[in-house]
Amino acid sequence: MTAGRARARNVFHVLVLGTLVMLAGGCFDGHAVGAPRSATIPVGQSSQAIEWGGVSRTFNLYRPQELFGSVPVVVMMHGGYGTGAQAERAYHWDAKADNGHFLVVYPDGLNRAWNAGSCCGMPQQSNVDDIGFISAMVGAIEQQMPIDPTRIYATGMSNGAMMALRLGCETGIFAAIAPVAGTLMTDCSRAQPASLLQIHGTADDNVPYDGGPGKALKVNGAPRVNGPSVPSVNATWRAIDSCAPPVSHTTGVVTTETAECADGRAVELISVAGAGHQWPGGVPNPKLERLGLPQPSTAFDATDTVWQFFSQHHR
Repeated sequence: MTAGRARARNVFHVLVLGTLVMLAGGCFDGHAVGAPRSATIPVGQSSQAIEWGGVSRTFNLYRPQELFGSVPVVVMMHGGYGTGAQAERAYHWDAKADNGHFLVVYPDGLNRAWNAGSCCGMPQQSNVDDIGFISAMVGAIEQQMPIDPTRIYATGMSNGAMMALRLGCETGIFAAIAPVAGTLMTDCSRAQPASLLQIHGTADDNVPYDGGPGKALKVNGAPRVNGPSVPSVNATWRAIDSCAPPVSHTTGVVTTETAECADGRAVELISVAGAGHQWPGGVPNPKLERLGLPQPSTAFDATDTVWQFFSQHHR
């Protein structure tokens, strides 16, 4: 790390007491105990850790210069074998936060993975409480600056997308979720209504668009994802949100299906014809090819599209 990068990377630990967050069936209600404190999260990039499940869990934050009052929060979860820092570099959410005036958080999964239900890796095998960790992380942030409990959002790539879906199914924190290149790997029968945007390539062979077993990454021990089809996940959420039938339109290789739902919510599916397992508009990286992954599609900017969707939906 160099001074020329002007990073405010201050690492400190936040001890989360039981009274900081309210967990009921895995759900955090978005409100911490007591009056909000004055903002103590530094401007720019910083890192924190909380103790959860007997383990120190880490996350990066980015706070724009012009960020005042009760602020929106975007939780961005990396894919399998990624990290919060990698997601921060790859998907340019920091620049979007500058323009959109929101706080963005990049949590780290244990062993570079998330327990998204029936996937993935050590967190799934050990039943790591990632739902509790993300809920506690949001509570810890709220103790440091006022956040708007009606504008908390979750997005993620691949295994991180699966985790975003699980958070949507099992908590009441999030106003909207946006999984990219992921599928549903947990029971969603008790989900509370929330807006949903899915983004997925039709040629994704790691998390197949039509469901079923996918190809494992070129990493020892990488799991093969075996989940439902992307359209069926979208249909599940249309039922949860009491939506009208979707309306579809296509521009080039991008097809968007939009369903208007009860109480101003929406459920959308953006399908990218011929695109593989990727975050459209992400930063190209030679390491992707070594993992057996394609470079990001340039058909559109997923980060910009996800934020536009989030900004239109409150809880």
